[in-house]
Amino acid sequence: MSQIPITVYVEMTPNPNTMKFVANKYLLISGDSVEFTSQAEAKGYSPIAEELFNFPFVKGVFLAANFITVAKNDSISWDFVTMELREFIKDWLADGKDVLVMMPPPKAQVESTDDSKPTKTYAPSEYDDAIRSLLDEYVRPAVENDGGAIDFVGFDEGIVTVALRGSCSGCPSSTATLKGGIENLLKSHLPEVTEVVAESL
Repeated sequence: MSQIPITVYVEMTPNPNTMKFVANKYLLISGDSVEFTSQAEAKGYSPIAEELFNFPFVKGVFLAANFITVAKNDSISWDFVTMELREFIKDWLADGKDVLVMMPPPKAQVESTDDSKPTKTYAPSEYDDAIRSLLDEYVRPAVENDGGAIDFVGFDEGIVTVALRGSCSGCPSSTATLKGGIENLLKSHLPEVTEVVAESL
């Protein structure tokens, strides 16, 4: 089987525990993204994520348009593993192996027990489309640039709830981005918005 010429370059992200591996080809349909936090979660959905979890330091794999963001634990420095991961991803793509065989179903909301707070459900609001388009136009490109993704969850009584994934999840600067960037942007376009919060997954 002839190999496709693939290049993969590595980008730092604002989150010190994640590294972004960018390929010169599309891995997922634009706009799609998927995150796995364990090998069991990736099984049957993403062969490359499943294999990446065989590296003992990998604790998360996020796939989007043309990049893979890998989250590691603190057991080893990026200096020792970045090139190995880059070569692994490059060879996998060059061999034409599957990145994603199917999208996993949306994470089921855990049934709430007495000791956990019930999962909030959001009724559609007249502002949802406006919020989504602002996020897609101004926020998504920057967040993807940093190796992550942002999803609109809901709007209720002035509060916009979003979910951060990939390198944005647990990133030290994500709170600043959320409050300083996204909240200001939405407030300036939609006076009905009073606050932006991130849902903890």
